[in-house]
Amino acid sequence: MSQCHGEPPAKFYQLVISRVTPGVARGTVPGMPKAARRTRTPTPPTDAVAPRPPRAARVEKEQAILREAEAQFARYGFEGASLESIAAALGLSRHNLLYYFPSKEVLYRRVLDDVMTQWLAGMGELAVGDDPESGLRRYIAAKLRSSRERPDGSAVFTQEIIAGAPRYADAITTRVAPVLAADVRVFDRWARQGRIARLDFRHLMFVIWAVTQAYADLAPQFALLLGKPALDRADFSAAQAVIERLVLRGVAR
Repeated sequence: MSQCHGEPPAKFYQLVISRVTPGVARGTVPGMPKAARRTRTPTPPTDAVAPRPPRAARVEKEQAILREAEAQFARYGFEGASLESIAAALGLSRHNLLYYFPSKEVLYRRVLDDVMTQWLAGMGELAVGDDPESGLRRYIAAKLRSSRERPDGSAVFTQEIIAGAPRYADAITTRVAPVLAADVRVFDRWARQGRIARLDFRHLMFVIWAVTQAYADLAPQFALLLGKPALDRADFSAAQAVIERLVLRGVAR
């Protein structure tokens, strides 16, 4: 019988081990040279596929629903507005609207989420740069711009607060409180540096919120007293100049 030279072929290992040790998987024989082992390419899990972004048409439809819902919640409140009236204004059925927002409360909270996002973006203006005067001017301008551009959103938010925030207190606490604390730290730093007077900066922020938001919530009254149908840009510019003067003099050393 002829003598074999070199390593036996892989099939020899597979044949022997399958007879001697049943149950051992083929291609994973102990002692088999690496070159003889089979390698398998792992199959990626199905949940590793990235979710598709929403279609542009869906995003556009959702924005249209949110705009109409904001207007009706501002006019009629949460209890007075209905999904039927919101859908009818857009030429939709109630069932079709529920495809985008599964309940009136979900739609209402989404409206408030959008208003809050714009408001918090304005609060970020305070910490831009390191100059108290310019930071306060930017912040006041951002708050008045929000009141001018989105009075319905301000009205929805104000109604929710006046009612005791029964449907949105959790979001106000979790989203606003950290940003307010960050702004107060900015004021504290400026006060330690001797750049502004030391005040209760939380109440300073409350005063700024109140006076700027009044130009959304009380705009019809202000316009009536000014003898015009609605406030215009000149009125908001005049208001900004007065508010800036009051606030900047209030924090001056």
